[in-house]
Amino acid sequence: MADQTQPWAEQTVEVPPQRDGFRRGVAPVAPRAPRTERSTESFPVAPHEETGTGWPVVDEEPRQRMPLAYHLRQLRIGGHWSALGGLFAFVCWGIWAISARGDFTSPVVAFLLTLLVAVGLFALARLLGRVVLERQLGRVRRSARGAHLVAGVFLTGVGVAYLRQTEWVVDAWNWVAGL
Repeated sequence: MADQTQPWAEQTVEVPPQRDGFRRGVAPVAPRAPRTERSTESFPVAPHEETGTGWPVVDEEPRQRMPLAYHLRQLRIGGHWSALGGLFAFVCWGIWAISARGDFTSPVVAFLLTLLVAVGLFALARLLGRVVLERQLGRVRRSARGAHLVAGVFLTGVGVAYLRQTEWVVDAWNWVAGL
């Protein structure tokens, strides 16, 4: 008995008639629909549960801003360190400038630049204090003692440098140290 049916793999399939614009191997793509703004109201929102894993803590009441007079009073506290360093640097500068026996223009400019650097150092110390103490450690600064101390130490060092450039002071120091 010879069966005239072919196995399913060898059977051919009838292809429907081709339409206009049809290309074999290219999928038809419908044009995009215009975008509309979506509302997020349809999505449920879970409430925030603080777990202690790094969520920022929200302060119940905002921090009160202090008046300008308070900040100026803060800057004055510890000012004696800068004043003492400045006085020492001024006296040492005077000794150096008088010993040079020349025009005072260059020594005055040098001393003014020294004071300008000291003010910048004071401002830098205040900025570092604000970043480290207030922002990182959460502490409140009540004075400018540290910044004044830094500026005072700098001005004292500058005064010593002026004295080391004065010949008769160095000779006197070597004579006293040699006893």
